[in-house]
Amino acid sequence: MVDALGVAVVGFGWMGRVHTQAYARVRHHYPELALRPELVVVAEEVPGRAEEAAERFGFTATTRNWREVAADPRVGAVSVTAPNFLHREIGVAMAGAGKHLWIEKPVGLTVEDARAVADAVAAAGVQGAVGFNYRNAPAVEAARDLIASGELGALTHVRIRLFSDYAAHPDGALTWRYERERGGSGVLGDLASHGADLARFLLGDITALTADTAVFVPERARPAGATAGHARAAGGALGRVENEDYVSCLLRFASGARGVLEACRVSVGEQNNYGFEVHGTKGAVFWDFRRMNELGVSRGTAYQDQPVSTVFVGPGHGEFGAFQPGAANAMGYDDLKVVEAYRFLRSVAEGVPHGATLADAVHSASVLDAMTRSVRDGGWADVHPGGWR
Repeated sequence: MVDALGVAVVGFGWMGRVHTQAYARVRHHYPELALRPELVVVAEEVPGRAEEAAERFGFTATTRNWREVAADPRVGAVSVTAPNFLHREIGVAMAGAGKHLWIEKPVGLTVEDARAVADAVAAAGVQGAVGFNYRNAPAVEAARDLIASGELGALTHVRIRLFSDYAAHPDGALTWRYERERGGSGVLGDLASHGADLARFLLGDITALTADTAVFVPERARPAGATAGHARAAGGALGRVENEDYVSCLLRFASGARGVLEACRVSVGEQNNYGFEVHGTKGAVFWDFRRMNELGVSRGTAYQDQPVSTVFVGPGHGEFGAFQPGAANAMGYDDLKVVEAYRFLRSVAEGVPHGATLADAVHSASVLDAMTRSVRDGGWADVHPGGWR
């Protein structure tokens, strides 16, 4: 027997739509799932946006006040896809109301925010999932398995890159993303949070780092009204960009491996250039999000002039088999969020976590916190994955 689970989405920009579509698709790909998500209510403060979402996707109710979601007995699980500065307040309230929580990264503006939501989820005994979607790519999970197998030898170093041009246009609107009070740490929270999660997912805990940041587009025009995504606002009054466009970081891992993490939101000519290269004493593995279903793999006994082979992921790698019947059939970005929805709902059904959790969010936030301290103090900063309090 399949039980219904009433779900709500709080914040209906692009990511709210992605979560909603994932709920709608999840049982198509996972018919064995013991829960059937039902779209109950969508909360969005921008006039008309919730009503449009309800008409398009079938939510039975709308509200401009997210607190009504916390009080709604029909809702058992909530997706929080609102702006970063609202994550802590909404996340803590939803967990306190007994709602299971699927929340987007970076889970607030600080490591304290992420810890507060994690503590609220633990205290309430509900399940919590976080939107670190890139770790859900079957190729990334295959890379992790390859690393764990020891075929690459002892890991020596990794390079993780997250380059995008979404903020490169000088007419890009001065939205909440560029303000410290509402957006937090700029590209650190937006892209580097994914990089920190991938680094730990693949190589284990980061113990220390040194970082540098920069703002390359110092002023932007204020938008005249509500915005979604990365809107432009040419001609508006100019305001100062308060958080980082760029970060570069040297990493030290508990294993002894070294790393480089670099992220930028104003990289002209780069569209979602996300990926990693992991090197060991016997081989290496390479992944590029733009070729999401492939891995470059070098392994053997040659050491010098050892070739790199292209491996196409297929059934047996991560969740690939839930989407495609054979290797080299493409999966896409939205599929990664369906995987996320499945793991979240499975966690709710079974009462044990599957996929990225609030603990992972706290770990990522602790790395971002160390980056901020490193830039402030001008040197190496320790990462304290268990020492936030």
